[in-house]
Amino acid sequence: MDLVFVHGAAAAGKLTVARALGARLNFGVFHNHLIVDALTAVFTFGTPPFVTLREEFWISTFREAARAGTSLIFTFAPEPTVLAGFADRARAAVEEHGGRVSFVQLAVSSAEQERRIGRADRHEFAKLTDVETLRRLRSDEADGEIPPVDLRIDTEQLSPEEAADAIIRAFALAPSGEHSRYPSV
Repeated sequence: MDLVFVHGAAAAGKLTVARALGARLNFGVFHNHLIVDALTAVFTFGTPPFVTLREEFWISTFREAARAGTSLIFTFAPEPTVLAGFADRARAAVEEHGGRVSFVQLAVSSAEQERRIGRADRHEFAKLTDVETLRRLRSDEADGEIPPVDLRIDTEQLSPEEAADAIIRAFALAPSGEHSRYPSV
């Protein structure tokens, strides 16, 4: 079981690269906004119940995927409300059941990040879409604890498909069986 843990700043291309990688490997894409969007329907972002439940969902999903031998791709944006040591707990949950975690950092320049931030595809989920908010967040305190980096990819230099291929080569990832959301009849 492989967990490909893709992290980077807003508009670095995490979901786009994860989707390209998922298409090549038949891995499910468990992206950050699935849980964030679900929880913010009930709790305000960053409140104690939100922070606790978000991590419980993330870690439980990793643990159960490892137990089931189901490989996946996770996207993550480091930010201050994530509890310190999260990446270590994620690795432990996977390795405890014989899985492997590969940490991939996606990098993007500030200028390119600002160009991408207003793109229409960012409205698919409740992603950051305002340049002024991005600039304010950049000037605030630290963005949170940065996960380990086993591979760093500059998404200005590689297309999402090239980035996916680089990840596959770097970690010798093999495709899994067809990923299906629902059981076959």
